[in-house]
Amino acid sequence: MIHPSYVDLMNVVNKGVEEGEEPVISSRYSIVMATSKRARQIIAGDEVMIDASPRDKALTVAVNELYQDKLGILTDEEKIAMAETIAKKNAEADAEEANAEKAGDKEGKKEDKKESKKDSEESAEV
Repeated sequence: MIHPSYVDLMNVVNKGVEEGEEPVISSRYSIVMATSKRARQIIAGDEVMIDASPRDKALTVAVNELYQDKLGILTDEEKIAMAETIAKKNAEADAEEANAEKAGDKEGKKEDKKESKKDSEESAEV
């Protein structure tokens, strides 16, 4: 028998769902897709979120991450909300970077003027 079973994994993923609500996942296919996607991320170099043996294959690690509740499966609404949050944070970071560049440009221009003035004063002294 394979441990954890699909039923165990589905129970972990759906544990926060109240009675009467639609479960986050209702098929083994969703478990397979989520763990395979995570396994590809691990193979690509993403950090492992659990204590795993170096001998463990990426899929085994992904299944164990899901079973230990370190990995979650998002609903469509949660995906949209997450995408909006990320877009908002990226826009804020871009604005801060632009403001920092503007402040740096102003400082750079002030320093250039000071250096020009200093150079012209030194030239006049010679």
